Amino acid sequence: MRLYNTLSKQKEEFVPIEEGKVRMYVCGPTVYNLIHIGNARPMIVFDTVRRYMEYKGYEVNYVSNFTDVDDKIIAKANEEGVSAEEISQRYIEECKKDMAAMNVRPATVHPLATQEISGMVEMIQELIEKGYAYAAADGTVYFRVKKFKEYGKLSHKNLEDLQSGFRALQVSGEDQKEDPMDFVLWKPKKEGEPSWPSPWCDGRPGWHIECSEMAKKYLGEEIDIHAGGEDLVFPHHENEIAQSECCNGKPFARYWLHNAFLNIDNKKMSKSLGNFFTVREIADSYDLQVLRFFMLSAHYRSQLNFSRELMEASGNAYERILNAVDNMKYFQKKAAAKELSAQEKEKLEEVRGYIKKFEEAMEDDFNTADAIAAIFELVKFANTNLQEDSSRPFIDEVLNTVVKLCDILGLKVEKEEETLDAEVEKLIAQRQEARKAKDFAKADAIRDQLLEMGIELKDTREGVKWKRV
Repeated sequence: MRLYNTLSKQKEEFVPIEEGKVRMYVCGPTVYNLIHIGNARPMIVFDTVRRYMEYKGYEVNYVSNFTDVDDKIIAKANEEGVSAEEISQRYIEECKKDMAAMNVRPATVHPLATQEISGMVEMIQELIEKGYAYAAADGTVYFRVKKFKEYGKLSHKNLEDLQSGFRALQVSGEDQKEDPMDFVLWKPKKEGEPSWPSPWCDGRPGWHIECSEMAKKYLGEEIDIHAGGEDLVFPHHENEIAQSECCNGKPFARYWLHNAFLNIDNKKMSKSLGNFFTVREIADSYDLQVLRFFMLSAHYRSQLNFSRELMEASGNAYERILNAVDNMKYFQKKAAAKELSAQEKEKLEEVRGYIKKFEEAMEDDFNTADAIAAIFELVKFANTNLQEDSSRPFIDEVLNTVVKLCDILGLKVEKEEETLDAEVEKLIAQRQEARKAKDFAKADAIRDQLLEMGIELKDTREGVKWKRV
């Protein structure tokens, strides 16, 4: 398995620290509002990475935090006249609902920054004792960037260029820093903000130290994979490396994976442009499995453009897989429990070839686009080779393979049974009676009535099917 490592800017063979185990940390959202589709991309991508690792037999300790103390959370709390904790807890619950709807599995641990403050204070204290950090007169604690000689190794930024950039961005409190590049580890409290005691002042941690401490606590001083959006490479992940390696005296993460940005109609997503969409808003128009399919239809390191047209295309493509699975289940019910024929045994070798193609795509830096292409080849094979007189073992093998490969990508193809209310069921029955009586005008009128009620009908050889629209 080869992964593109942002640290080395090349693909590297994946070798875990401990055989058979993967320690993986993914930066989670700041919880002050409903998550947007930009947040959704790393959630879906790295959930898929985890799923594939587990498919390959690794025991994955997957940690993804919630940043539940932040300026934006505090601003939202003050605006609503409630506590910051109330805001963060509300949106953590909403985030979990959206993650479940996208079939993103819960992490092994979802640590909250506010519950790990004592560990952060200890880590900062150790950095001070080792000479990598210092406290200013007002209690702010800064990290000495120049003391860490490898600073910039992840973002591949030159220290001199960084310094000139920082000079151009003078900020308040600059005069108490030893160097303009030094960043905050601990900041003093302000009126109306939550705070915690520390040896330097009552206050709260800087954002970067939060992830360093949570990764250390739940995964250890050295981890296999650290992941997140490419916007986090600098300064967040760069600063995490500096803090963690200076404190622990060993490499922080072996492999750094970063997904590319998501654009909306070829433009950067922003509220000012009016092209900002939450996952919840997308769910009003599409099944979130379609969003997941769309996100995985491109390589995670490629920029992805979101548009209604592309979502419609993804919905149609995903529907092809669902229809193929439905057809296979239909044949499964009809199939005789006879043994595999010689021809079927030969054909199953072809099926194993599609599995190999899928695995080769995933092991080449998680190329989900090519993995989906392999699934469609398998779907085409199923549509061409399966029929009512196929043997049950042959149908089972092909069906189980499609379901398994889709499950690795987190795509549900086993439709969940959903009940309809009595009025809708009555209308569907009336339409069936009208069709039998060849009263097609009445049948069409009922179909249109159901469509207005949000129920779309489809006539198949198995009978009438429906879905919510």
